[in-house]
Amino acid sequence: MTKIRIGNGYDLHQLVEGRPLILGGIQIEHSLGLLGHSDADVLTHAIMDALLGALSLGDIGHYFPPTDPQWAGADSVQLLAQVHELIREQGWQIGNLDSVVVAERPKLKPHLAAMRDRISGVLGLQADQISIKATTNEQLGPVGREEAIVAYAVVLLTADS
Repeated sequence: MTKIRIGNGYDLHQLVEGRPLILGGIQIEHSLGLLGHSDADVLTHAIMDALLGALSLGDIGHYFPPTDPQWAGADSVQLLAQVHELIREQGWQIGNLDSVVVAERPKLKPHLAAMRDRISGVLGLQADQISIKATTNEQLGPVGREEAIVAYAVVLLTADS
């Protein structure tokens, strides 16, 4: 019998001047970037939280606290690789991953395939196991006012019993 677990993740970071915009491990040309202790990649952070949540292992702040200087400027895709290894050590594998990034600008559609390729590469998944979508917030709230970008992720984990 196959065991399954589902986890969901969420992250939001403020947009500011003077920082690169990194989403899904891809640097995207934009006048603003995301503020955070690491590279502030909201998509990768949401995916990590979904993976950890599926197994009741806490959240990324537990493993990579923003108060710890060793994580300053960290590449979130490398942190994702560490979380993935933790999941594998527990005997689980990713069945599929579904995510959405919410941003008014820049338009993300031209970058989605590169994000999917980067994430699938670090997780050892086929492209059809990962969905990354993009939408806007219809100019509503902090995301709509271009003050922030948010990401949501859902993951299905499987293990043989």
